[in-house]
Amino acid sequence: MADVQPFKALHYDLGKVGSLDAVAAPPYDVIDAAGRAALLRRSPYNAVAIDLPKPFDPADPASNPGGDPYEQAARTIDAWRADGALIADEEPSIWALTQGSSHSRHGILARVRVEDYESGGIRPHERTHPGPLLDRLELTRATGHNLSPIFSLSTADAWPLVEPALAAEPWGEASDESGTVNRVWKVTDPAVHAAVTERLAGAELLIADGHHRYETARAYRDEVGGEGPHNYTLMALTGLDDPGLTVFPTHRLLSGFAADAERQRRLGSGLRELFEVSEVGREEIDPGGEDGVGVFGLYDNFHKQAYRLRLQDTAELDRRLDGKPESYRRLDSAILETLVLKGLAGMSDEDIDERRGLEYAKSVPDALAMVDGGEYDVAFIQRPVPVEQVKAVAETDANMPPKSTYFFPKVMTGFAFNPVA
Repeated sequence: MADVQPFKALHYDLGKVGSLDAVAAPPYDVIDAAGRAALLRRSPYNAVAIDLPKPFDPADPASNPGGDPYEQAARTIDAWRADGALIADEEPSIWALTQGSSHSRHGILARVRVEDYESGGIRPHERTHPGPLLDRLELTRATGHNLSPIFSLSTADAWPLVEPALAAEPWGEASDESGTVNRVWKVTDPAVHAAVTERLAGAELLIADGHHRYETARAYRDEVGGEGPHNYTLMALTGLDDPGLTVFPTHRLLSGFAADAERQRRLGSGLRELFEVSEVGREEIDPGGEDGVGVFGLYDNFHKQAYRLRLQDTAELDRRLDGKPESYRRLDSAILETLVLKGLAGMSDEDIDERRGLEYAKSVPDALAMVDGGEYDVAFIQRPVPVEQVKAVAETDANMPPKSTYFFPKVMTGFAFNPVA
């Protein structure tokens, strides 16, 4: 059972910092050095300064002069509080969030009690690569706050309870790099809080984005021990039935074939045995919208030709995935991992976890450019996973392969921070 509660947020004083748009930032794990510098040029109070701190680099004037980046983040928070840029609430709130325009996704920001996966109340939806757990743990220890929310999907929807309490104008508004408009309202009504807690008490939560942050929250809870705010973590919760929930695919790129003619031959002949292979125009490589089980686009840097792959039958797949639920066995990313990555390409689980000879791209043009540029030898273009299939897999004990889904848009950092110390 999910324990969802309001929280006494640490948040920006928008009158002091100018606007939410100036201080909000994308999640830390999608920001590169140039993006970090650009955000800090937008405002010295931008959340990236504390969520993605970095050691001092004499060649980078945007870097921290304070040595330890985590302690520098903590000092920055203290300084911002001292000059009034950050305010600590004395009363708890839930924060309502819409993302988009005519086709908006709805959600709430709240604190959620941390549970072990074995309890079944909060579950990962896909396996994760070994991630920056220590980095996020050190940041939590130093700052005493959850800075970047975990995005989770809920089997019950709290939005209908929150929407009637919203003011005509949001507390703040910010646009991300994709142009998505994020609007945030602060909800202080205790009756709404109680109704949300009751509605979500019987819900299961599926982590959509932020698995490493959740694992950090579990580690921090265990490290501190006992009862207290460290038993909760900051989440953005959206109902699984929300009409604005959008899932994009993440495409696979492989290397290590151009210099190995035998491996290249084995991949090519194996694909022709398992799949129906047909040539398509480069502009037709995206299989989105195609029906059937196991349909992919293929492009390689040897032939410079786009292909459509369609699984011929499921016999070999079902044999290799014997014991897995059908919803998992019909998942494109599981088909590709089982038959191609592990089968024809001979990759191990460790190879996949460590991304040895494997990379991901969020767009078809990026995937094709990485092959044309010689960085990778083969691109497999995937279809988006239907939300119904996400639900079906979530109802089983199986977790999707890494990077099976890309939930759009991302939840930005900087709307509200959750104290855990």
